[in-house]
Amino acid sequence: MSKTFNLPLGPVHVALEEPVYFNLDVEGETIRKVDITSGHVHRGMEAMAMQRNLIKNTTLTERVCSLCSNSHSFTYCMSVENALGMTVPRRARYLRVLAEEIKRIASHLFNTAIQAHIIGFKSLFMHVMEVREIIQDVKESVYGNRMNLAANCIGGVKYDVNGEYITYILNQIDRLEPQVSEIRDIYSSNHNVLARTKGIGILPKEDAIRLGVVGPVARGSGVMNDVRKESPYAAYTELEFKSFTREAGCVYSRTQVRLDEVLESFNIVRQVCKNLPDGPLKTPMNAIPVTQACARSEAPRGEVFYYIRTNGTDIPERLKWRVPSYMNWEALGVMMRDCAVADSALIANSIDPCVSCTER
Repeated sequence: MSKTFNLPLGPVHVALEEPVYFNLDVEGETIRKVDITSGHVHRGMEAMAMQRNLIKNTTLTERVCSLCSNSHSFTYCMSVENALGMTVPRRARYLRVLAEEIKRIASHLFNTAIQAHIIGFKSLFMHVMEVREIIQDVKESVYGNRMNLAANCIGGVKYDVNGEYITYILNQIDRLEPQVSEIRDIYSSNHNVLARTKGIGILPKEDAIRLGVVGPVARGSGVMNDVRKESPYAAYTELEFKSFTREAGCVYSRTQVRLDEVLESFNIVRQVCKNLPDGPLKTPMNAIPVTQACARSEAPRGEVFYYIRTNGTDIPERLKWRVPSYMNWEALGVMMRDCAVADSALIANSIDPCVSCTER
């Protein structure tokens, strides 16, 4: 007769160096129930935002999360602009998209690399990280930073790209594309990868809808949920691009969605560089009214939502944000159920989790 016992996993993050606690009910080597306990790294960032002015909060929000850092300052600035009734110049909207897609490429490649690391495929892990260094070099060359780009400001952007930088970006994208295509082929054909990812950590479509998951987690379960398409912002209304879904809802599906999106981001970057309009980089701030507004965007992990309430001063009365990992965490209870304990780290990584931005 089999016996169910309790297995604590954590509080060290099973995939990355962030603390989260999993309490597993295990029968033999099979997980039967998952309870997740977080809250170990609460930083009180929303409270800090109400002690800083609107401009300083651009810097604060960019530090909510590292891999999605640009998405936070981007969405925060849009919420302020909506509250103040500001119109962002067309060139700035294109440049915002450029920074966002460059960050998306780097973020998806990082998650894909970590998957190989957890599988134990160390040479593939190093290969993907080496390819990712090309886009990291682009970030450092264009923005001066490899993680927090500091590209956005209220009313536009802080930086510009001239013909020389555009040529450099396009050349690096041309270097990256065949290598990412090769990586996608490896992840879709290598026996070791397929054995650990196909049919593992399944999130059925109906559960994805019920739990309200977002980003590649939703799209990997056949749920089309892409803010860039559903509620276009910045220059996305003027760009042609695809959103990708997979139906199986497993680790493999979520991986393929991310790699498909990386290749599509190359297409978006090329369009931005080719069609970048002339004009100013930002518009002056308007007077601050007593009002409230919100904004949302499609970060690498999914929808980021910002809400702001102003009181007529430059200090916000309330600033609140919802991050994609907040919804995606709950899906692990479905994904891990009836899976092997050995697959728990791999499944957790497949939602591309961020503890810091969830707890903030």
